[in-house]
Amino acid sequence: MTEILHSYTGGQWHRPGDAGRPLLDAATAEPVARISTEPLDYARVLDYARVVGGSALRGLTFQDRAALLKNLGKHLTAKIPEFTELSLCTGSTRRDAAVDIDGGIGVLFVYGSKGAKELPASHVLLDGDVELLGKAGTFGVQHLLTPLLGAAVQINAFNFPVWGMLEKFAPAFLAGVPSVVKPASATAYLTEAVVREIIESAILPEGALQLACAPADGLLDALTGQDLLSVTGSHQTAAALRRHPVVTSNAVRYTAEADSLNSSLLGADATPETAEFDLFVRGIVTEMTQKTGQKCTAIRRAFVPHDLIDAVENAVRERLSSMPIGDPRDPAVRIGPLVGRDQREDVRAAVARLGKTGRLVYGDPEAVPHNLTSTADFDNGAYISPLLLRFDSPDAVEPHTIEAFGPVSSLLPYDNLDHAMDQIARGGGSLAASIVTADERIAARAVIAAAPWHGRLLVLNSDNAAESTGHGAAIPHAVHGGPGRAGGGEELAGLRSLSHFMQRTAIQGSPEFLAAMARA
Repeated sequence: MTEILHSYTGGQWHRPGDAGRPLLDAATAEPVARISTEPLDYARVLDYARVVGGSALRGLTFQDRAALLKNLGKHLTAKIPEFTELSLCTGSTRRDAAVDIDGGIGVLFVYGSKGAKELPASHVLLDGDVELLGKAGTFGVQHLLTPLLGAAVQINAFNFPVWGMLEKFAPAFLAGVPSVVKPASATAYLTEAVVREIIESAILPEGALQLACAPADGLLDALTGQDLLSVTGSHQTAAALRRHPVVTSNAVRYTAEADSLNSSLLGADATPETAEFDLFVRGIVTEMTQKTGQKCTAIRRAFVPHDLIDAVENAVRERLSSMPIGDPRDPAVRIGPLVGRDQREDVRAAVARLGKTGRLVYGDPEAVPHNLTSTADFDNGAYISPLLLRFDSPDAVEPHTIEAFGPVSSLLPYDNLDHAMDQIARGGGSLAASIVTADERIAARAVIAAAPWHGRLLVLNSDNAAESTGHGAAIPHAVHGGPGRAGGGEELAGLRSLSHFMQRTAIQGSPEFLAAMARA
């Protein structure tokens, strides 16, 4: 029998008392691990974080914590090959694994570096300058940021078991707040492996990080007004947790990053002979196939001028037809399986709903194309073809309301730029959008119209493409989150994120006292 995942709480690893349920390899359906079906005593877990972890972290300066993040990044970098091998069980190719594992470790380095360069060797942050309130200059006000006294609780999604944890952990740690991680069950074995390595390194203060490989039942009931809750998942899950009575009554700080109907816009200037046309097509294909389309930032809606949609469709189809699907352990494979067969059924159901007003122009939900490698177990693995849909009616509702969380994207025509921006807004708020054009006038108009509906916008052209991080990449320097359907939250954005884990307080007193507080 495969080993059951342990939780790390209260300063030690705990083996569950139940037999658990199996977690299967996405490519072969062979058991990888088991996960407990019994919840933990979350009141004790959170108390330990607050008392032990919080006290230890607040005893360190920002500079101290920044140095520990960099040391942790260096330590985990040496373990990337081991983590990558295990990540193949999730259905990720090695290239996909780098986005999750290398990307997550990279967040530690960014926050460690920014903290070392930009934060003081103190325990509080100034927010603005002293403002004098009297004519004699003897009385003023200074706003300070101090760490909250609770725990930063993460409830994460299956698609990024490493990055999803570390991108939340790094800013919380730098701010001085301990973390409790609840990974998604399907890929929790990879999260557990990384946490084991973190704990064995002994780099972090005790209590700074705890791991719950167990159901979340009762977790939210134990939260207080000093705790924080960060959720990554579906729109429905994020909305339900936001409404939890303890979250609302205790004003628990809450941020959500939910799947959204992200879009890419092709400017009218980007005809087939331009570099921008090729960039647009490559972007769609990358977002459909990277992580097998299981990304909250993936392009779900591609907006194309009416007279270019046939050319875009043909170009996307041609690229997809040359990408091998199969077991991610095969280095020739470009598209692995979905995380599991249940996820495949969800994707098929969503595509069927999209097909009410759209039509499939590439792929078959029930069959995998023949451009495959012999290493794939198609009877047991969660394989699915990339699926490209086309909507010829601008009035269709489905592409703006239904997300298929897999290798699925839709082409939608537009009449003019105002029409395109109205269509993009119908998604109700998204994490990311890309605007592909060489015309700065088109780009500027699109940015102004789209910004209220998005957390991040990429303006892409042939001049910046070589250094562009791409449509879907959530980088630690930029906001990750979005309004409306995208969850209404914010993560990352460099040191801006620290204020989420800290309390802003107005301190009134003499200028001399306020200056002394800045050095506390």
